[in-house]
Amino acid sequence: MEIKRPESVLVVLYNEHSQVLALQRMDDPSFWQSVTGSMEMDESPMQTALREVNEEVGISLIANWPFENGLIDCRRVNQYSIREDWRHRYEIGVTTNFEYVFCAQISSQARIILTEHLSYEWLTKEQAIDKVWSQSNKLAIQTFTPSL
Repeated sequence: MEIKRPESVLVVLYNEHSQVLALQRMDDPSFWQSVTGSMEMDESPMQTALREVNEEVGISLIANWPFENGLIDCRRVNQYSIREDWRHRYEIGVTTNFEYVFCAQISSQARIILTEHLSYEWLTKEQAIDKVWSQSNKLAIQTFTPSL
């Protein structure tokens, strides 16, 4: 197993109806989230965000621009403790992760192709905040998506 870099991205996707896309994790079905992913050793946060959106939901924000609104750097970096059961993926002694926050508007008609999740739901902003697991994800939805 490849050691993960303790830096990742969080990408909040929302649609023209101000609904937020929530994804149900395959490895923990009680865990709902936005698009997330670890940065590869040679990637910038923006490159990681574009790759992860494409990998996790099958949408190329570059290929669909300007139909999609593109990726917006929210200029926020969260630091949080890595879940105990995930720490084996990192160098020994690494307990915190830095998470770069992005958002993008996609069409409610966009074809979502799941590769790493069990299911997805389009939720109101309030429903999404209640449903997602992590505090940093809740804050990103609250702060960086349009109001209803």
